[in-house]
Amino acid sequence: MTKKELPVYNIEDFKHFNSENEFYSNVLPDHLKNHHFIHTPHKHDFFLVVLFTHGSGTHEIDFINYKVVPGAIFLLRPGQTHNWKLSKDIDGYVFFHSKQFYDSRSISQNIQDYPFFSSIHNPPLINIKDNSRQKFEALFSEIKKEFEADNLLKAQKLHTLVTLAYIDLTRLYPPAKQIGSQLYLSKLKELENLIDLNYKALKYPNQYAELMAISEKHLNRICKSCLNKTTTDLITDKIILEAKRALTHSQLTINQISESLGYMDVSYFSRLFKKRSGETASSFLKKNRH
Repeated sequence: MTKKELPVYNIEDFKHFNSENEFYSNVLPDHLKNHHFIHTPHKHDFFLVVLFTHGSGTHEIDFINYKVVPGAIFLLRPGQTHNWKLSKDIDGYVFFHSKQFYDSRSISQNIQDYPFFSSIHNPPLINIKDNSRQKFEALFSEIKKEFEADNLLKAQKLHTLVTLAYIDLTRLYPPAKQIGSQLYLSKLKELENLIDLNYKALKYPNQYAELMAISEKHLNRICKSCLNKTTTDLITDKIILEAKRALTHSQLTINQISESLGYMDVSYFSRLFKKRSGETASSFLKKNRH
């Protein structure tokens, strides 16, 4: 009998999900109370940040145990396995978002450019000193308030607040060091790097499998195990992300964007964009280009 695969949760699995922004925030007690399914080991397909302000416990991430104390901030990448044992008086804040939420609103900085998200070898924990704790608590509180409000340019402000948090956390982050890692996560990082470099020219899973010297079947198994996505999903996600960036931040036409991404048939590109985004490229352009 084979062992049951760990669940991989996405943002849609959580209450108060905002489908437009691909973002979520809450105070930790309410988050834990409303989502009982996160009390057992699981994975996510999004980037997650947790600040503990009170209480104690342990947080296991990829088979390494970390101590939960006030001022501890955990930063998890998609595909990492984690679970925790927390005291009844635990308190704090949590927010998470998709890669697309962050990268599509950034002109130059990608989410994985930050050191705590750039490599699975980098530690997922920053312990905030007492003299900085109040500043971070206030920032995380403001993120939650903005998430719950119905304000003009809400997504843009959330992106700005999260960027401020990531910049300040980067300044406190220790030098990268080697930690225990799983082979699948290492291969996933390699694949993501290859996609970033080659997505305009290479569109098929077998092409990346060949570059990585593994079978296409095994590569797909890695993607499904870590993110519950196929290799094709990861390739297409990157293409749609770059399309959204161009539609938002450039003055290129849809035809020009299609060609720049390696699609000479703009009709095919338009169908792909609508299938993956739930709206046409022209509709997205009208809503987001300024």
